[in-house]
Amino acid sequence: MNREPVLTKKDLRKVAYRWISVSIATYGYELQLAPSVVYSLSPALRKIYPNDEEYKKSLNNHFKYFNCMPWLAKILLGASLAIEDTQGIDGVDAVQDLKVGLMGPLSGIGDTIGWVMIPTIFGSIAAYMAVEGSIIGLVIWLIINAVFWAIRVKLVEIGYYQGVKFITKFGEKINIFTEAASILGLTVVGCLVSSVVNLKTSYTFVSGDVTLALQDQFDAIMPSLLPVAVVGLMYYLLKVKKVKMNWIILGTLVISILGAALGIFG
Repeated sequence: MNREPVLTKKDLRKVAYRWISVSIATYGYELQLAPSVVYSLSPALRKIYPNDEEYKKSLNNHFKYFNCMPWLAKILLGASLAIEDTQGIDGVDAVQDLKVGLMGPLSGIGDTIGWVMIPTIFGSIAAYMAVEGSIIGLVIWLIINAVFWAIRVKLVEIGYYQGVKFITKFGEKINIFTEAASILGLTVVGCLVSSVVNLKTSYTFVSGDVTLALQDQFDAIMPSLLPVAVVGLMYYLLKVKKVKMNWIILGTLVISILGAALGIFG
């Protein structure tokens, strides 16, 4: 049974702010992010359900397993509120079906954009400019974060007003976009390997009258061969051997110090 919606944009923004503040803070293995969902939605649900029993029933429904990439989870939160705001307590089953059906696909898209594309592309560009001594790198990173923070706030409203239509209408295009962005991100990282990773050997092989600079031989085979080899080794250790990042960082520091002290690296 449809009814007159009661939520305003102010209510939706409040949900967004509460979610941003606690989204992964209440993470647990049994319910994952469900406690954060309840905390974020509770003021809006209280406005939808003046009746205590209906309010508690809705809260208990949201207190079920929920795990979605925090950025795009707000689309589901907004869509869930839209259903309950128009259908009341009769819509709680539809809300649960919506979250179960879409939290996985949205996580796949969100992980690509939020955890891979943005840090890889924009973070790498900003970091490279900072390494070169330009403060613009810091400014770029701050601007990018500010822009995406504003988008994250807006996503609850997008979910509320567009809901499932937004996801189904643009789902195929988003998949194409994220795949292209992943390729672009890998290209950027590949370029940065040769320009940021600085590794050369000063070792010179001497035999009689023959003097052979090892670095010249590497450059003849492929420029930046050593940086590429080191990055490939680290990737192998992380991906295949499952070595922890902290151990790789520590090993890199130790080997670099010893190599420089022994005259191997120059």
